Amino acid sequence: MADALGQTGPMESVAPVDRRLLRRQMLADDVYEAIKTMLMDHVIRPGARISIDGLAREFQVSSTPVREALARLESEGLAVKEPLKGYRATPLLTLEEFDDLYRFRLLLEPWAARRAAELISPAGIEQLRSELANAVEPTSIDYAGYKSLTAHDNRFHSLIASLSGSEQVRLAFERTHCHLHIFRLHYNRDIGPEVLTEHRTLVEAITSGNPSAAEAAMTHHIENSMTLRLRRIYE
Repeated sequence: MADALGQTGPMESVAPVDRRLLRRQMLADDVYEAIKTMLMDHVIRPGARISIDGLAREFQVSSTPVREALARLESEGLAVKEPLKGYRATPLLTLEEFDDLYRFRLLLEPWAARRAAELISPAGIEQLRSELANAVEPTSIDYAGYKSLTAHDNRFHSLIASLSGSEQVRLAFERTHCHLHIFRLHYNRDIGPEVLTEHRTLVEAITSGNPSAAEAAMTHHIENSMTLRLRRIYE
């Protein structure tokens, strides 16, 4: 039976449980973001052991949200679990791994951009333009400043893979988590405008339904990222 406010007894009993679950989820997300930032900024050095108890003390939480965060980070390739030893930060990409990643992207993403241009719909056009409109240039040279651009880069390339019409292509791209590994290698605030300019060129080619221009724009974008912005780190 409803009370004077129109609320029923059962609804009142459920609400506190929902709030507790929400608080727990918020805590887990906060711990995840904090550890991720430490990994991206090399506060936890690449290859270093990650102390669950130490992080729990630092964040003044139990070990549970720390373990949950590390499991998520393991799925993204930022942490690795070693039998009987616990977690370590994943080493940075070697030059060979870096080159392999970009060879893979050059096989996959220009094709996806071409197909996206061939199949583009009004809904797809709106999605691409909306994502580009929400992109933000880096505000500093640490992960906090680059976090928004990192997220945009992942969403943008995943969206193009999705618009290719191939679920397997989308999944193959997302499994690389390349945006995290690339931005973990190096932060340079000057590359933000370059990246977004190339994204605008891609959007124009795809939304105009020009497959050849879309394929060429994606190839140019990936080659610039590989040779002009990142590969020199290894020199």
